[in-house]
Amino acid sequence: MHDPSIVFLNHGSFGGCPREVLAAQDVIRARMEAEPVRFFVEELQGLMDKTRDAVAGFVDCDWDDLAFLPNATTGVAVALENIGLKPGDEILANDHEYPACLNNARRIAERAGAKVVIPRLPWPVPLDRGEQSVIDAILAGVTQRTRVALISHVTSPSGLVMPIEKLTAAFKARGILTLIDGAHAPGMVEGLSIRKLDPDFYTANCHKWVCSPKGSALLYVRKALQKNFRPLVLSNNAELPKTGRSQFLTEFDYIGTSDYSAILAIPAAISSMSAMLPSGFAAVMRHNRDLTLRARRLITEAIGSTPVAPESMIGSIASIFLPPRGDGAPPSTRPPTSRYGDSLQERLIDRWKIQVPVWGVPGTPQRVLRISAQLYNSFEQYEYLLHALRHELAAEHL
Repeated sequence: MHDPSIVFLNHGSFGGCPREVLAAQDVIRARMEAEPVRFFVEELQGLMDKTRDAVAGFVDCDWDDLAFLPNATTGVAVALENIGLKPGDEILANDHEYPACLNNARRIAERAGAKVVIPRLPWPVPLDRGEQSVIDAILAGVTQRTRVALISHVTSPSGLVMPIEKLTAAFKARGILTLIDGAHAPGMVEGLSIRKLDPDFYTANCHKWVCSPKGSALLYVRKALQKNFRPLVLSNNAELPKTGRSQFLTEFDYIGTSDYSAILAIPAAISSMSAMLPSGFAAVMRHNRDLTLRARRLITEAIGSTPVAPESMIGSIASIFLPPRGDGAPPSTRPPTSRYGDSLQERLIDRWKIQVPVWGVPGTPQRVLRISAQLYNSFEQYEYLLHALRHELAAEHL
């Protein structure tokens, strides 16, 4: 349903939902509104379990280890609240973690008398050492007080596919709990298997690369940790588990009156996206990654930029270094209260109708352009972006 006048190259921020998936959500919502009491009292649990079964098959885990939440940031907050941090404990993160998740980590740590340790990742990532340089930087922050490691599967500001398997194994060997923020991973990272990763907690959005409706995310909790693991908000079923059902599922299935249709439409999104190419969802992921890499090479080479990371660490999002702004950079085209951090992004939107983020990444003052690729994008759109960039970058140095 994208505005046809906009060249939308920012799927990574909020995702996008196929029309047929929105139609499936409408059917669920109409079912709820037709008889709300029957829907919430009689039908919701069964619909949640159908969703669990489909999602568990997609990310490879046991169906009863999954809870559903509005977004991965909420998943991170719920997990950290349930760990039971003590004074002196440390949460290990890094400077490429999603700011909202770091905000929650800091607040929870402060309340517990704990602290957040944030090692700096190498940026750009050395092309010759790649993953190992990232692993070394993160593990350098481990101390005897490290209680839990918060690590993104795919970093949001920089678009790095992290060496999550090796990091999870390293944390496990050191007796550190692992909380993976997989906000971008389902539907982007081919071969995702929570079972093989074996983290303590894994949370991820489905409304990004799975393309379900906004407000649909998963939270995996290892079975051994599910006892007394509770939502941030307790509803009527708290402390009264249903017969034959765990407290974990009972409490997370219903966290008060809400529109659960986005969550219940996740199976429709998996089915819809899987049907878009003959070889299924894996082919969609490969297509998107290949298009991202082609676009990255096109723009990086054309503007004489240095790759920020080896191709092995790039998925369907890629960051590209931009030259510094010159003294003649055109002024902002938006009000002072605009949420866009760079006037170049504003000009790309206002003058060229291109929606793509321009921002900074910790570790260097250089601006980056972050592109994304989904099936609705074409290589010609990135050629058009390059054309616009050439004009605007040249104008910044007049």
